[in-house]
Amino acid sequence: MSKEELKQALEGEREVELTVKGRKSGEPSSRPVWFAEEGDKLYLLPVGGSGSNWFKNLLLALQIRLAAGGAEAEVEAKAITDDAAVSEILGQFGEKYGESQVKQYYPDQDAAVEVSLT
Repeated sequence: MSKEELKQALEGEREVELTVKGRKSGEPSSRPVWFAEEGDKLYLLPVGGSGSNWFKNLLLALQIRLAAGGAEAEVEAKAITDDAAVSEILGQFGEKYGESQVKQYYPDQDAAVEVSLT
C-alpha cells in the first residue's frame, strides 16, 4: 500500500503499529506506538528514549513498516536526537495525548523519529 493510504488510515487513530528489524536476530519486531503528525511528517517517540530497543534497531536499518486501519507502508525513518527538535516533537505529543500522559509514559526524552508520508 502507499504512504498516502497510510496517511488517510491514520486519521482518528491514536496508535500506529511499528515494525523494525531486530539488530541481533534480524527478525521483524512489532509494537504499537503513539504518533504525532505535522503536514506530511509523522513523528514517533521511543518510550525509553535513545535506549529503547526499537530505536537502537532502527538506527541500524532505517527501513521500517508502519500500519494502521488496514493500511501499511514501508518507509524510511530519520532518527532525531537534537534536543530542540525532540522538545518540539514532545510538544506535539502533549497537544495530542496530554502533557501529563506524555511525561508519564516518556520519561527519557532524548530521541524521536521522523517519517515522511509523501
